[in-house]
Amino acid sequence: MTDKPSLPTLPPPDTVPKARRKSIAGWVWLLILIAVAAGAYYFWPRGSNAAAGEATTKGGGGGKKGRGGNAPVVGAHARKGNIGVYVTGLGTVTPLHTVTIKSRVDGQLIKVNYSEGQLVHEGDPLIEIDPRPYQVALDQATGQKMRDEATLNNAKVDQARYETLLSQNAIPEQQLATQKALVQQLTGTVKADEALIDSAKLNLIYCHITAPLTGRIGLRLVDPGNIVHASDANGLLVITQVQPISVVFPIVEDKLPDVLHRWHAGAQLPVEIQDRAGQHKLADGVLRTVDNQIDPTTGMIRLRAETPNAGEVLFPDQFVNVKLLVQEKTGVTLVPSAAVQRTTSTTYVYLVKPDSTVTVRQVTLGVTEGEEVEILSGLEPGDTVVTAGVDRLVEGSKVNVQVPGEGGRGGRGGRGAKGGNAPGADAGPAPAGNTDAPTTSPADAQSGHRKGRGRGRGDTQGK
Repeated sequence: MTDKPSLPTLPPPDTVPKARRKSIAGWVWLLILIAVAAGAYYFWPRGSNAAAGEATTKGGGGGKKGRGGNAPVVGAHARKGNIGVYVTGLGTVTPLHTVTIKSRVDGQLIKVNYSEGQLVHEGDPLIEIDPRPYQVALDQATGQKMRDEATLNNAKVDQARYETLLSQNAIPEQQLATQKALVQQLTGTVKADEALIDSAKLNLIYCHITAPLTGRIGLRLVDPGNIVHASDANGLLVITQVQPISVVFPIVEDKLPDVLHRWHAGAQLPVEIQDRAGQHKLADGVLRTVDNQIDPTTGMIRLRAETPNAGEVLFPDQFVNVKLLVQEKTGVTLVPSAAVQRTTSTTYVYLVKPDSTVTVRQVTLGVTEGEEVEILSGLEPGDTVVTAGVDRLVEGSKVNVQVPGEGGRGGRGGRGAKGGNAPGADAGPAPAGNTDAPTTSPADAQSGHRKGRGRGRGDTQGK
């Protein structure tokens, strides 16, 4: 038999497309590997440095954390001191005496003996009104009196004569009685003349106006040359007593029992007067009196305090803030108000423990005055609390606390724990037992934190 020629064997129909797909897939994976390598190259220094920082923090067999892990904060020590219990109110400066000088006679204003705004003393001459009309009236009253006195003397002589004649039965008794009545009538006329003379003299005194009290003069209301009248509605000038001066301020009726308790006990309650914004102290004074009724519409009662006002820092009708010291607590625990944190139900502080970690400590508050608050419970004098930087803290946070006027506290940053420095580090080992950081402010502490991280990375890379 003759063998049939064999036909060439062909590959399966889908063999060539599968090879092509494998080639394309290989290029895709190559591009992916290139991208991963590039990303690793780009992000490798950050990851390496983070690992280095962790190594320096945890190195040395579990020593203390470096400064790089501490949060810089500002703190303060709770102290034992005194704090006052105050009652405050918005008051008005009120002069003790204000006098509007008016003329008591009619006449022309001829002379002014003062300057506007001048401080005058009681009895100083102020104004002169033309006295000539009243001098004429005085002279007229004097002459009238002299004439009436002469008539009176003549009547008295006649009365004496009639008494002698009556004893001799030479005149009727009625004539003597009539003469006695005439003498009494003329005596009354002379008395009236004396009153006219006194009135004329008084008008002359009124022509020369003097200061009735010591105070400061306001603006002049009438110029020389004008005719003034006793019936004028406006005065000639106003004098206000400014030394001493008072402040009238209201307080709520709920605070009145505390004030009256000390007031009735004879205590002299001091008062501090501040400007309207309550930022600057203007003067000191004492409580002088309490009003006799409470305003039913507001539930407030008015009090009056008095101050010498030596520097005239208080001006009439000026609005001021008044702080009345009702009680002073001594030997209580005080902290800055900034250290107190609040929630809807509690008040607490961040207490710095000896290991430079913080813990949340609930406290009970007492009196708050200015920038300090009384702590009734929860803290003891000498405890350190955080006053600034609390937004970065949680329970157990490691802190580098700096108290104004003192060195910082907390773990050192940038160096590993004792015995944990890697070879090649650019800084020597930290002294044993020294955990005080030489920072002087939160900014410096944060700068040290950054520098510490940098040195930690260098140590690891050197290793």
